[in-house]
Amino acid sequence: MAAHRRWLLMSFLFLEVILLEAAKILTISTLSASHYIVISRVSQVLHEGGHNVTKLLYESANIPDFRKEKPSYQVINWRPPEDQEKKFADLRHRLTEEITYGRSKHHTLLKIHQYFGDLCSQLLSRKDIMDFLKNENFDLVLLDSMDLCSLLIVEKLGKRFVSFLPFQFSYMDFGLPSAPLSYAPVYGSGLTDQMDFWGRVKNFLMFLDFSMKQREILSQYDSTIQEHFVEGSQPVLSDLLLKAELWFVNSDFALDFARPLFPNTVYVGGLLDKPVQPIPQDLENFISQFGDSGFVLVALGSIVSMIQSKEIIKEMNSAFAHLPQGVLWTCKTSHWPKDVSLAPNVKIMDWLPQTDLLAHPSIRLFVTHGGMNSVMEAVHHGVPMVGIPFFFDQPENMVRVEAKNLGVSIQLQTLKAESFALTMKKIIEDKRYKSAAMASKIIRHSHPLTPAQRLLGWIDHILQTGGAAHLKPYAFQQPWHEQYMLDVFLFLLGLMLGTLWLSVKVLVAVTRYLSIATKVKEA
Repeated sequence: MAAHRRWLLMSFLFLEVILLEAAKILTISTLSASHYIVISRVSQVLHEGGHNVTKLLYESANIPDFRKEKPSYQVINWRPPEDQEKKFADLRHRLTEEITYGRSKHHTLLKIHQYFGDLCSQLLSRKDIMDFLKNENFDLVLLDSMDLCSLLIVEKLGKRFVSFLPFQFSYMDFGLPSAPLSYAPVYGSGLTDQMDFWGRVKNFLMFLDFSMKQREILSQYDSTIQEHFVEGSQPVLSDLLLKAELWFVNSDFALDFARPLFPNTVYVGGLLDKPVQPIPQDLENFISQFGDSGFVLVALGSIVSMIQSKEIIKEMNSAFAHLPQGVLWTCKTSHWPKDVSLAPNVKIMDWLPQTDLLAHPSIRLFVTHGGMNSVMEAVHHGVPMVGIPFFFDQPENMVRVEAKNLGVSIQLQTLKAESFALTMKKIIEDKRYKSAAMASKIIRHSHPLTPAQRLLGWIDHILQTGGAAHLKPYAFQQPWHEQYMLDVFLFLLGLMLGTLWLSVKVLVAVTRYLSIATKVKEA
């Protein structure tokens, strides 16, 4: 019955795609690493859905396997002038190290956005690219909500756009009114949806703090806006976020905390899912050496792999040596310290087929940096995790992993071989983690439509209906004091205090009158 229903839904979707005229869609990826991977996948889904896709791509050094990719849609590459490119690359590397190992995360985050603001100014100055985009007359733009420069590009083009949130829907002001602070954790709070009194106090205070910090972040683009928009028509970034027709969230309730959603918010976590392929024979031979013990997969992301220190590599390698499992570790051989001997049960490679290895029947554990794409792949295949979160959304993702009992996280600053080894053994041997991972896998697989089908279906819907005005609540147009009913609360409070004041006045007057009347009678 379920299979028949799924077949009917897919048939209707296929018929809808046939009847819908192909649209011209621009996707923008001016960020790198995992952001690039997701936007590339979205571009491919839209192209396979019959649309004419053009992708604007910042060709940075952090694009994984860029030169191997041969997309079937149009790609516009851009990069800063040669004299500026090395300066930007050095600054990017220095800031990445600073936010990983530094203390003042917010201060570094401001510098990162200042860097992106300067980079954005370079792009907006490219008259050839901007003129080409204007002349193409796109029907729709899809952008990464973390890429604030793309909002300015869309404003220049004057086009409707769809926003893609690449990580968890935490309490962050991206233009979407969120669930109450009583059970919606603020970004960076480390809280779950089950908060005690002091947890709610912390969440509220962090909400106030983060609201002020976000204003500082957005202000890093002020000079770029002033340079490229004429006075009197200069946009406000926080207002641009409200213009999104749809919001796609790169998560799934198999991992995220349940919350109410507006009609124009769609969860599409798992877009990177793809058919499992047999792994190369050399990897199969390595895994088979460890029999029933199986193997551990270690992948800490493309950026982290470039900046991890010699001390971290040494502690991790020593911890893996204490495991009975084999260990497959994505670690560039060029970064391996010459004075550190590789553990006998460890195999390092510049690249590993992560999805295919997560689907392997002999996998026992996934050691990850906690990136959204990696965590969703582990959930998809029901693999328990040990997370070593470095920055940005990674700690938030691991909070959810722990809350769902899918694994645990350890802090990079306190990572030691002995405790790391004990943690990995605990997750592998305690069957509760594997059971929870399999339960989340069932939830993840039970959707009637795949993430790609949901994304394409909703894009087609707003193209057919001329936008998503019918999906946007009026709350998007309300000032914050109306959204939170503060005006009503103050009115009722004033009415109550006024009534109380009047009642006291009347009571005092009556009491005084009765007192005078009593004295007159006695006289």
